[in-house]
Amino acid sequence: MKLARLNDGPEIFHTIQGEGISAGSPAVFVRASLCNLHCRWCDTEYTWNFAGTPWEHDKDAQPGGAKHDKAEVIIELPPAEVAKEIARHPCPRVVLTGGEPLLQQGDWLEVIRHLRQRDPAYLFEVETNGTLIPDPDFEDAIDQFNVSPKLAHAGMPEKLRLVPEALAHFASSPKAWFKFVAARPEDLDEIDILAERFSLPAEHILIMPEGRTAQALDRHGPALVDACLSRGWRFGDRLHVRLWGDRRGV
Repeated sequence: MKLARLNDGPEIFHTIQGEGISAGSPAVFVRASLCNLHCRWCDTEYTWNFAGTPWEHDKDAQPGGAKHDKAEVIIELPPAEVAKEIARHPCPRVVLTGGEPLLQQGDWLEVIRHLRQRDPAYLFEVETNGTLIPDPDFEDAIDQFNVSPKLAHAGMPEKLRLVPEALAHFASSPKAWFKFVAARPEDLDEIDILAERFSLPAEHILIMPEGRTAQALDRHGPALVDACLSRGWRFGDRLHVRLWGDRRGV
């Protein structure tokens, strides 16, 4: 399976979950490579912004910014080896992230089977952009889906970033929680429209401030709290940004 490379190995690390309903919980993160979307502000663009691709990213124009050599940012490992690396960390909560993890569901199922053979107490979260419907066996094996539908500020046409069948599927699942990144009033208007269009349960919607620094989170956060209070949504901070900023592997 294809994972993001960090130094000489896969990007697998023990930390706390920084976002969503399980924020603050100790977790082992496993970062898949490859994605079917290309958000211009993506903070893991090394999983898809490869040399020769046409997608634009905000970092491309920064000093020293460049697309990534695919061979240098991807590492391929068999699922059994991935499970072994995860099991090195004394933590039962595992977060499958990316990239887009649902592009490799069969491999993840093997990882999950290996780990639950070791210890049935393992819990699995999936971070997904909500454009792919999980296979039944994969969905049964997962404890929680953290679904992040992309808004217009991601810089892609709606037909790419919103798949009605997939969002309707997740909206009907008690395992799914919906995370939205917002900074402007028009972002909240867009979330209102999506919540009504796809019947997203208000009590499963989390709103997070946009930002890669604590200062940016503080700038956007207070206005979002009022929106959450009036709509019955949850406000979600981004603990990993406050603790470590834009660093990888923490």
